Amino acid sequence: MAAPAVPVAPAIRVARPLRILTWHVHGNYLYYLTQVPHEFHLVTDSARSTHHSGRSGTLPWGANVHEAPVELIRDMAFDAILFQSRRAWEQEQHELLSAAQRRLPRIYLEHDPPQQHPTDTRHWVADPNVMLVHVTPFNALMWDNGVTPHRVIEHGVLPLREVPYTGGLARGIVVVNDIDRRGRRLGHDVYEHVSQHVPLSLVGMGSQRCGGLGEVANSALPATLAAHRFFFNPIRYTSLGLAVIEAMMIGVPVVALATTELVSVLRDGENGVIDTRVDRLIVRMHELLADPLEARRLGVAGRETARQRFGIERFVADWLDALRCVTA
Repeated sequence: MAAPAVPVAPAIRVARPLRILTWHVHGNYLYYLTQVPHEFHLVTDSARSTHHSGRSGTLPWGANVHEAPVELIRDMAFDAILFQSRRAWEQEQHELLSAAQRRLPRIYLEHDPPQQHPTDTRHWVADPNVMLVHVTPFNALMWDNGVTPHRVIEHGVLPLREVPYTGGLARGIVVVNDIDRRGRRLGHDVYEHVSQHVPLSLVGMGSQRCGGLGEVANSALPATLAAHRFFFNPIRYTSLGLAVIEAMMIGVPVVALATTELVSVLRDGENGVIDTRVDRLIVRMHELLADPLEARRLGVAGRETARQRFGIERFVADWLDALRCVTA
């Protein structure tokens, strides 16, 4: 049987594609972002170092995604600069960009909530001429945005593979990169506690150190998710993880801590399982393992939520509007 075709985003025409310089920070997010019909140039160095890796990995990058060698960037023509890390904003724009390029329309894409004080951290972009984009309303609420105008563009997901949920594997699955090194914030202790009571598969970079399965290729992850009975999100404090939405898009029921933006996405017992009481979550996981039909019911409702709220069409339209705003 032939492999399922890779889904494609709906075609949207623009008067002239913008030339946007950005960095490869979060691979899956960048892949979804590049469904926007503009030309994206990724900062790239010869070592393919952190955030300079260009068209790396196994994602099916489109023809609108290009590499921008660091030694050539000053001589390249762009219409806008899209920053995605503090280092790029505070350091690299002065090292890599010309003075004229630093006067171009600029957007800073903030992927995370504040990592220092959760409510009293002033964002380092303090410029009324820059647009600060948050990926969740929760993030925008928690940051002190200061004088910088900001807006929220919620995630949009385009599944890499159209796979049906089967849930035949009576286990939960957890997807977190380097969970042991990222500690309590990403729920390492929660995962370890729950895994003593519930069969769980851990995937992600560095997961072998915790007895996990290691990193799963982007193209293979949907089928891996779909085979498991449920998806467990042990994270205490983060943005809204794309892996959660990707699981919901497939119809995998999600069990999660009732924290951050996720409380506005999941309704306990309706389209998922959500609670701050870990022992209660363990009880519900056992119920899902014993009742595949209940797991499927929650997964179907979660899939409908994800498709309505995190569809790629809305995401593309929101980004087109933001880019029109800064380049007008």
